[in-house]
Amino acid sequence: QVQVVESGGGLVQPGGSLRLSCAASGGTLDNYAIGWFRQAPGKEREGISCVRGNDGMTYYADSVKGRFTISRDNAKNTVYLQMNSLKPEDPAVYYCAAGGPCGWYSDYDVWANGRSWGRGTQVTVSS
Repeated sequence: QVQVVESGGGLVQPGGSLRLSCAASGGTLDNYAIGWFRQAPGKEREGISCVRGNDGMTYYADSVKGRFTISRDNAKNTVYLQMNSLKPEDPAVYYCAAGGPCGWYSDYDVWANGRSWGRGTQVTVSS
């Protein structure tokens, strides 16, 4: 099964940008749907975006629509999450996962088991 690793998190000021990466090994990423999730302290893990493997169709939660962009570079076996206009409510540990159904990206329970998850990357938004 493909393994995924997140990177690119860090500290950014409100209104700033970060680009997260989800790099795969042990398989070809374009065969998989990739979801991005985040979990803030004391909150449940939430799905925020997904890109399908077969046709590249993308999905976004309302909370990030218009600010975040998911994309994939199959040559690099990597999926990106470009995050612009970061807000004070965006800080969390961000995770990517492979193999779930994009149509259910907002339902963590559907993605929780039997998928390949990374360990997460911390995003902090502070002035």
